[in-house]
Amino acid sequence: MSTQDDLWGLEEKFWLGGGETFHSTMADGAIIVFAYPAGILQGDSARKGVSGQPKWRSVVMADRTVNLRGDVAVLAYRAEAERPDAPILKALCASSYVRDEGTWRLMSHQQTPA
Repeated sequence: MSTQDDLWGLEEKFWLGGGETFHSTMADGAIIVFAYPAGILQGDSARKGVSGQPKWRSVVMADRTVNLRGDVAVLAYRAEAERPDAPILKALCASSYVRDEGTWRLMSHQQTPA
Protein backbone atom coordinates (compact mmCIF):
# COMPACT_ATOMS: atom_id res chain seq x y z
CA MET A 1 0.00 0.00 0.00
CA SER A 2 1.35 3.44 -0.91
CA THR A 3 1.68 6.46 1.37
CA GLN A 4 -1.15 8.16 -0.53
CA ASP A 5 -3.38 5.11 -0.01
CA ASP A 6 -2.56 5.20 3.71
CA LEU A 7 -3.46 8.90 3.92
CA TRP A 8 -6.76 8.49 2.05
CA GLY A 9 -7.61 5.53 4.28
CA LEU A 10 -6.92 7.63 7.35
CA GLU A 11 -9.02 10.49 5.96
CA GLU A 12 -11.95 8.13 5.43
CA LYS A 13 -11.56 6.89 9.02
CA PHE A 14 -11.88 10.48 10.26
CA TRP A 15 -15.27 10.69 8.58
CA LEU A 16 -16.58 7.25 9.51
CA GLY A 17 -14.81 6.56 12.81
CA GLY A 18 -16.19 9.49 14.76
CA GLY A 19 -14.67 10.92 17.90
CA GLU A 20 -12.58 7.83 18.67
CA THR A 21 -10.55 8.33 15.51
CA PHE A 22 -9.98 12.01 16.27
CA HIS A 23 -8.80 11.21 19.79
CA SER A 24 -6.33 8.57 18.64
CA THR A 25 -4.83 10.21 15.54
CA MET A 26 -5.20 13.98 15.86
CA ALA A 27 -2.00 15.95 16.53
CA ASP A 28 -1.83 18.10 19.65
CA GLY A 29 -3.18 21.56 18.90
CA ALA A 30 -4.78 20.51 15.60
CA ILE A 31 -7.13 23.07 14.04
CA ILE A 32 -10.52 22.10 12.63
CA VAL A 33 -12.68 24.55 10.65
CA PHE A 34 -16.35 23.70 10.22
CA ALA A 35 -19.25 25.77 8.92
CA TYR A 36 -21.18 27.96 11.35
CA PRO A 37 -22.14 27.43 14.15
CA ALA A 38 -19.17 25.16 15.03
CA GLY A 39 -16.57 27.47 13.46
CA ILE A 40 -12.88 27.22 14.33
CA LEU A 41 -11.90 24.61 16.90
CA GLN A 42 -8.43 23.78 18.20
CA GLY A 43 -6.97 21.03 20.38
CA ASP A 44 -9.33 19.87 23.13
CA SER A 45 -12.25 21.96 21.81
CA ALA A 46 -11.87 20.19 18.44
CA ARG A 47 -11.89 16.79 20.13
CA LYS A 48 -14.96 17.70 22.20
CA GLY A 49 -16.75 19.20 19.19
CA VAL A 50 -16.37 16.04 17.16
CA SER A 51 -17.09 13.63 20.03
CA GLY A 52 -20.66 14.86 20.49
CA GLN A 53 -21.66 14.37 16.85
CA PRO A 54 -23.29 11.27 15.34
CA LYS A 55 -21.01 9.20 13.12
CA TRP A 56 -21.20 9.58 9.38
CA ARG A 57 -22.80 6.58 7.70
CA SER A 58 -20.95 7.07 4.40
CA VAL A 59 -18.61 9.43 2.62
CA VAL A 60 -17.63 9.75 -1.03
CA MET A 61 -14.44 11.70 -1.74
CA ALA A 62 -14.09 12.90 -5.35
CA ASP A 63 -11.62 15.13 -7.21
CA ARG A 64 -8.86 13.95 -4.87
CA THR A 65 -5.63 15.92 -4.83
CA VAL A 66 -2.49 15.27 -2.76
CA ASN A 67 0.60 17.35 -2.09
CA LEU A 68 3.21 15.25 -0.27
CA ARG A 69 6.48 16.86 0.86
CA GLY A 70 8.57 14.72 3.18
CA ASP A 71 6.75 14.48 6.50
CA VAL A 72 3.90 16.83 5.52
CA ALA A 73 0.87 15.95 3.37
CA VAL A 74 -2.13 17.99 2.25
CA LEU A 75 -5.26 16.27 0.92
CA ALA A 76 -7.99 18.22 -0.89
CA TYR A 77 -11.25 16.82 -2.23
CA ARG A 78 -14.98 17.20 -2.72
CA ALA A 79 -16.99 15.26 -0.11
CA GLU A 80 -20.55 14.01 0.01
CA ALA A 81 -21.31 12.53 3.42
CA GLU A 82 -24.43 11.09 4.97
CA ARG A 83 -25.46 10.59 8.58
CA PRO A 84 -28.77 9.48 10.08
CA ASP A 85 -31.56 12.06 10.21
CA ALA A 86 -29.57 14.80 8.44
CA PRO A 87 -29.33 16.15 4.90
CA ILE A 88 -26.37 15.01 2.81
CA LEU A 89 -23.35 17.22 3.45
CA LYS A 90 -21.63 18.49 0.32
CA ALA A 91 -18.33 20.21 1.02
CA LEU A 92 -14.92 21.09 -0.34
CA CYS A 93 -12.39 19.77 2.17
CA ALA A 94 -8.68 20.02 2.92
CA SER A 95 -6.70 18.14 5.55
CA SER A 96 -3.07 18.54 6.53
CA TYR A 97 -1.08 15.72 8.08
CA VAL A 98 2.36 15.55 9.65
CA ARG A 99 4.34 12.34 10.10
CA ASP A 100 5.38 12.16 13.76
CA GLU A 101 7.72 9.28 14.63
CA GLY A 102 6.41 7.26 11.70
CA THR A 103 2.70 7.91 12.37
CA TRP A 104 0.56 10.30 10.33
CA ARG A 105 -1.26 12.84 12.56
CA LEU A 106 -3.99 15.24 11.50
CA MET A 107 -2.80 18.86 11.90
CA SER A 108 -5.78 20.59 10.30
CA HIS A 109 -9.08 19.90 8.59
CA GLN A 110 -11.30 22.44 6.88
CA GLN A 111 -14.75 22.10 5.30
CA THR A 112 -16.39 24.64 3.00
CA PRO A 113 -20.03 23.96 2.13
CA ALA A 114 -20.35 23.32 -1.60
